[in-house]
Amino acid sequence: MTMTDSDPVLVVEHLAGDIDGQQVVEDVSLTVPPYGVTAILGRNGVGKTSTLRSILGLIHRTGDIRLAGERIDRLPTYKIVQRGVGYVPEDREVFSKLTVAENIRLAERTAHPRRDLVDALFPDLVARRDQMAGTLSGGQQQMVSLARALINDNQILLVDEPTKGLAPRVVNEVAEALQEAAKTVPILLVEQNLDVVRRLADAAVVIESGRVVHTGDATALLDDEELTTRLLGVHGETTSEVTR
Repeated sequence: MTMTDSDPVLVVEHLAGDIDGQQVVEDVSLTVPPYGVTAILGRNGVGKTSTLRSILGLIHRTGDIRLAGERIDRLPTYKIVQRGVGYVPEDREVFSKLTVAENIRLAERTAHPRRDLVDALFPDLVARRDQMAGTLSGGQQQMVSLARALINDNQILLVDEPTKGLAPRVVNEVAEALQEAAKTVPILLVEQNLDVVRRLADAAVVIESGRVVHTGDATALLDDEELTTRLLGVHGETTSEVTR
C-alpha cells in the first residue's frame, strides 16, 4: 500500500485486550496522524495504559492494528518495535546497574542512532553519561527512558504517563522535550496532567470502561467544562491528575 503524507501513521480498529483472561480493553478504535501529539485520556482504571500495551502486543489482544498501512496485530512485540514503534513505559524501567550511556546504547537499533538529537534534548544526561542510572532522580530516569525511545528514527512513539510523580519543574522539562520530539515523530500519549495535555496535544481520545467514548480536538475538549467534567471527572482549566 502506498502511503501519503496525510495518511494516519497508526490505525487501531476494535482493539480488545485481556490479562490472564480479565478483559482490560473492550473496544478501542483510534487513529494517529503522521504529526503532533494525540492524547489518550480517561478516569482511573479505564484501560489507557492497557491500550498502549495491547498495541505493542505486551498483553493478549485482538483487533486490527495498522502501522503505516501494514497490519501489525499478528506480530510479536520485538517485530513491532523493529518496524519503528518506540515505547516509553509508565514506570521508566531503566537498567539501574548500567550507566546512562549504556542504557541508551542498548536501545539503539540502527547503525545511525540519533545521538545529536538526544544530546540536544537532554544536556543533563550528557553530563551524567557515566553515572549509574539507579542513582538518578526520578525525573532524570524519565529523561533516560525518553532518550532510549528517541535515539531511534521511529514512525511513532507510545508514551505512557511521562510526568507521573515528578516535581513541577521536571514536569516542565519533560513537556519541553516531548514538544520538541513531536516535531520529528508523532506521539500517542497517555498523560495525567491536563496542563501538559493542553500544552502538547492536538487531538484527544477519551476511554471509559475500555471503550472510546469521545474523539476530537484536545483544546476544544479541555475548554468545555461540562464535557471535561462528565468524561474525566475534572475541570479542564485546572491542573489535574487523571490516572491510569
